[in-house]
Amino acid sequence: MKKFSIVINSSTDLTEDLRKELNLVVAPLKFIMDGKEYVNHLDYRSLGVKKFYELLRKGVVATTSQLNVNEYMEIIEQEFKKGNDVLILSLSSALSSNYNSARLAAEAFEGHKRKVYLVDTKAASLGEGLIAYAAAKKREEGATIEETYKYIEQIKYNVAHWFTVDDLMFLKRGGRLGGATAVLGTLLSIKPILHVDIEGRLVAMEKARGRKRAIQTLVEKVKETHDPKLPKDVFISHGDDLESAEVLKKQIESLNLGLKVNLINHIGPVIGAHAGPGTLAVFFFATQR
Repeated sequence: MKKFSIVINSSTDLTEDLRKELNLVVAPLKFIMDGKEYVNHLDYRSLGVKKFYELLRKGVVATTSQLNVNEYMEIIEQEFKKGNDVLILSLSSALSSNYNSARLAAEAFEGHKRKVYLVDTKAASLGEGLIAYAAAKKREEGATIEETYKYIEQIKYNVAHWFTVDDLMFLKRGGRLGGATAVLGTLLSIKPILHVDIEGRLVAMEKARGRKRAIQTLVEKVKETHDPKLPKDVFISHGDDLESAEVLKKQIESLNLGLKVNLINHIGPVIGAHAGPGTLAVFFFATQR
């Protein structure tokens, strides 16, 4: 059986320890603060994640940049030299141009004796991470690159993303919310409930009054839409609010549905730049997104 590498983006928000355990290759994205460019490594060695959120809270604006075609080509070539085919899992094409760079890089190797498969995960943060986790587990079971690719193309539409944000001004800055709505929502302590749809787009679904109710709504979405026939893994990410993440974990596991929160981690700088401090998200396998 031919070996193959699984290449992910750092926007998966997996921990570095789990990345190593799963033997994943990272194509790191970048972010810019105060005119300085940083690399979004999973271990945050370029800029500590706590420091990143501290700067956001002080009003420092973060912007993001994507991998270019040449950077992807270098990663593919490195894996080819190891004798591996390559399966690339990309951040949602509806949220980033990263997928297009990966597509152009893959096309540059058409006709090569090694293969490149590319998946638009239609996902972000630990939704991407959960898809990468599923791919790595499939590979561990002995699946070929073709079998793993087909499996991920099918199951990615069952990976649900539900989240709430604490500061509406970050959605306003990203063009996801009107200015007047953001100001009024902030005054009334309105917390939007959002998800990522099957096209990989960010969609506002409901509104909750206050943080406590927002967390309860996330739990209700898990209860209502989880698929008991699919894996029980649940991932939670947060914008530097571990306390709320732990509350969310406790409430999900108290549903007694056999679900297990296997990972809680920070939302990294690439996604955090757009979501802001206090964002709280849950990812799981659902009947549909």
